[in-house]
Amino acid sequence: MMSTSISMCLDKRSPTRPPATKRRIKNSCTILSSRTRGITSNDFGTLLGGNLRILKNIMLQDGTEFTKVWTKSSKSLISYESGRIYFENYRNCYSSLTPQPRLFYELPRRPKAEKIEDSLLCQCPLDKVLLQASEQKPHLLALTANNWLYCFSADTGEVLQQVYLSSHFRFRSLGWDISQETFYVKSILNKQTPIARQAGVDNNILMHLAIFKVFPLDIVGMLEISKKVFGKTVVDVLLSQGVLAVSHSSKCVKLYSIEHIVKQCRIKELVLGQQCDLSSSRGIVGHAPYGIPVNIQIKEPPPVLFEVSYFDNGIQIGGHPWHYIYTPNHKRHRGTHYICSVRDGTLAKNGVQDMKCDSLEADWIFFHPDDSGRIIHAGPSTISVLKIIEEMGIESHYEVVPDFSIIASRDSSAFSPVTVTSSGRTVKRRIQQLDDDPEQETFKMVKYEDELDLLAIVDVKSTAEDVGQASIRLHDNKCGDLMKRIVLEEPWDVTYSHEVYFDRDTIIHIEQERNNNFCCHVYKMNQRIN
Repeated sequence: MMSTSISMCLDKRSPTRPPATKRRIKNSCTILSSRTRGITSNDFGTLLGGNLRILKNIMLQDGTEFTKVWTKSSKSLISYESGRIYFENYRNCYSSLTPQPRLFYELPRRPKAEKIEDSLLCQCPLDKVLLQASEQKPHLLALTANNWLYCFSADTGEVLQQVYLSSHFRFRSLGWDISQETFYVKSILNKQTPIARQAGVDNNILMHLAIFKVFPLDIVGMLEISKKVFGKTVVDVLLSQGVLAVSHSSKCVKLYSIEHIVKQCRIKELVLGQQCDLSSSRGIVGHAPYGIPVNIQIKEPPPVLFEVSYFDNGIQIGGHPWHYIYTPNHKRHRGTHYICSVRDGTLAKNGVQDMKCDSLEADWIFFHPDDSGRIIHAGPSTISVLKIIEEMGIESHYEVVPDFSIIASRDSSAFSPVTVTSSGRTVKRRIQQLDDDPEQETFKMVKYEDELDLLAIVDVKSTAEDVGQASIRLHDNKCGDLMKRIVLEEPWDVTYSHEVYFDRDTIIHIEQERNNNFCCHVYKMNQRIN
């Protein structure tokens, strides 16, 4: 109430412009007309939201097309994130924000022993001001094969910071714990050698995790994943949203609080660049050859927050209220997805989702990335958006209900169990046609463009030349209505891997080619002039 009254007072003293929270814009023309008269909002979020609404309105017009403006091949993997295309193992960075991609920077060539293994793009925080201006700008965290963690400027490639991890363990992957706040570096599995096995030496330590904060870059600690603590069947771990998820070969996953582990088991706080004396060794934290010592020592199993057995593909947690999706650990449940409450494990009403599709590739299910708590269940011919609601008349019991569905265009006669020959004779099919038959329109990907609030769905169907033709369908995220279809120029070979990104006015298609090279195609939005 106080913020409302303050806004009203400001409105009385500033009649030339209504406050940002009270502005009601009817269409894009009104926004542009107001700007020509100098009437704009001082609220950057409101202004950005208005710009994106204008972009969305223009994009969905009939006269707007997407045209291929750039193509580039590479002998190594191509990556894309937030307007940046990475070639040659992150050595070359191109910006996709310009009318045609242009080179941002090119890093010096490195020997194979120093190649970049993995990376994370860090976007600058908007809620805090850092001591150095260079830290406020986006940067790329890169892990090299020789255990160095580099912090590069995402715009120039300049080395801003470098941290040596260890001379004893080999690190190979990066991952976000909490996006843009904390991340972790994971070592390779410490497999027992035949000589050690013959000697009866028990390989107790499975792997190591180093946990860091960003903005500014700082170390939380290094911990060991020990079979003695977590069990002999442990095979892998990851961090996500403050939870340490430990997977076991028995198809079981256990979740632990990483905050509790750090609080109870950290024996010494570390500071990058400072002297440290730990575990009978002394050196500078983050410098070679000392690196990051193990300062989080877990000697007994921490409390288990959550535990479940699964058949395949692990578990997913999300929704409002919290639910999890998994397949029970029995072969009769193959192809089904169970949606249960995290609080007590109760199966939601209509919580067993089975698409019953005959296809070479399995259907996929995940919590909607728009934070609405909905669920997307996608198969070769159907995409269902589901929501979790409280069951009528029963408190704390929940039901899964359909929100909307998107159906592929199919020739029903192609799926008929019988066919009629030219002479009129009826012939029964001996082989049933698959739901992802290449001759039929088939869904391949579902992406969410959060800034435009659109679902981007990639569908592929065969053309007269038996070549796959891909389209990107833009659907309203609220109701599923088809708003626009964009046809990609290049053929789509279903036998090779593809990745598609839809980012504001740009489409990025990265494909693997027949010669095991990779190719990046960039499309830009433009207006058709009649």
